[in-house]
Amino acid sequence: MNDLVRLSSDVLVLGGGPAACWAALAAREAGLSVVMVDKGYVGTSGATAPSNTGTWYAATPERQAKLVEERLKLAAGLADVRQMHRVIEASTQHLNALAARGYPFPLDDEGQLYIANLRGPDYMRFMRSQVIRAGVTVRDHHPALELLVAGDAVAGAAGVARQAGRSWEARAAAVVLATGGCAFGSRILGATGLTGDGQLMAAELGATLSGMEFSNQYGIVPFDSSVNKGLPYGWGSFYRADGSQIIIPPGQRFPVLAREALRGAIFSRLDRAHGQLPDALRRGQPNCFLPFDRVGVDPFSQVFPITLRCEGTVRGTGGLRRADDDCSTAIPGLYAAGDALERQDIGGAASAGGGPNASWAIATGVWAGQGAARFAASLGPRAGQRTVRPAGQAGLRPAGTEKAVNPQEAMAVVQSEMLPLDRSFFRSGEQLTRSLRRLDGMWTAIRDHSAGDGQRALRTREAAALIASSRWALRSALARSESRGMHIRLDMPAIDIGQTHRFIVSGIDDPVITPDRAVASEVLAS
Repeated sequence: MNDLVRLSSDVLVLGGGPAACWAALAAREAGLSVVMVDKGYVGTSGATAPSNTGTWYAATPERQAKLVEERLKLAAGLADVRQMHRVIEASTQHLNALAARGYPFPLDDEGQLYIANLRGPDYMRFMRSQVIRAGVTVRDHHPALELLVAGDAVAGAAGVARQAGRSWEARAAAVVLATGGCAFGSRILGATGLTGDGQLMAAELGATLSGMEFSNQYGIVPFDSSVNKGLPYGWGSFYRADGSQIIIPPGQRFPVLAREALRGAIFSRLDRAHGQLPDALRRGQPNCFLPFDRVGVDPFSQVFPITLRCEGTVRGTGGLRRADDDCSTAIPGLYAAGDALERQDIGGAASAGGGPNASWAIATGVWAGQGAARFAASLGPRAGQRTVRPAGQAGLRPAGTEKAVNPQEAMAVVQSEMLPLDRSFFRSGEQLTRSLRRLDGMWTAIRDHSAGDGQRALRTREAAALIASSRWALRSALARSESRGMHIRLDMPAIDIGQTHRFIVSGIDDPVITPDRAVASEVLAS
């Protein structure tokens, strides 16, 4: 590749989902220039675009208190009440602003705007229009490969312009990482490009992560499809292949279904949805019913096969560790938002689910955009005078002897260790150690390998990010010697009150896990 594409702005946003759009708008509304680059097409890439989701919307203090109370029951002691209230307040404020901008929220039964729901395709198409209207420079199909640094501060990013067959370099005074979570190669809606790229780029500069042991959330999919939307199954019954019903105690749906799935085929029927509810579910979650319509099955009256598919950190809570309320990382000039950022604040040890996660993307996107704008403004003209250097390593600048590494082979290793129920959902120290041994070997190979440029470099960097994310997740799971929330250790089935704290992950080659006692004190005090 040659003919380098050069971009410059006060704030650079990496990503194209809701968190990235809100960050770009917030920075632009602060009066700064913004460039936004996405691996795909802003408005259609990522997990939100093909989905529908609820939101955390509270028109009254009573509603806000109820939302917090509901989530705390599931968080296993690791959520943060103050941050939960901050997210709800910010989400409510900006959802109202979204309505004021003209977003077509549906009407409820009383003819009022139903602001607690977002239809993914409409929402993201609208956000793209708002970003462009605000004057943000958008570059689609421009995946980032690495960050640029000046001294100890972030100074931009570089990557590949896929359709043009050229490389690009974007200088900026501050950068927001909104690159999404890591699905570990799982085939769920919108997850093809969710490979943990931003987390790897930040970790190469010394940023830390947290909550990575809670990266094994699973979703129900019908007919072995990619549609992992769980809402309709709240009205479902579940069955074995012989027709006998699977009895599920409250709060135990996934552990019970996971055990049954390991024994044999499992099925469902949405037979507890009566009256007007089937029609309401179809209107509110239309994409959920496409797999049924394609094969001519009525899910409300007919039994259909289901599978459990891993959702990784996309629905889990692991990600980059937030250093302050403005979503800054420990790296000057670097901010993170949405699924790239750890969500223990609102989810604790359990998935926060669609609504809270959607609101997290709004709130953290706004905070990160505002924080990046303040940092960029503090540098002033000095930002453009800095000498920068590229910071990418694995797959770009080998640490040792070059070796031939097939990115597809690396992906297959990640999928084989991170997706199966008997390795990822149900864990043991012995199995975690075996998986890590295999992933560590693949990391050494890819770290010491130079992929060249272009598409090959992109695929190799994605593979490196997948492996790095997997190793962080499994090492964190090995360190948490208990069962809590979605983290189930068969060899340590009880909760250990002494581990009511978060774990920080630092480093890439030899990750170090340390307890976050300060956060534990704040959370328990809340």
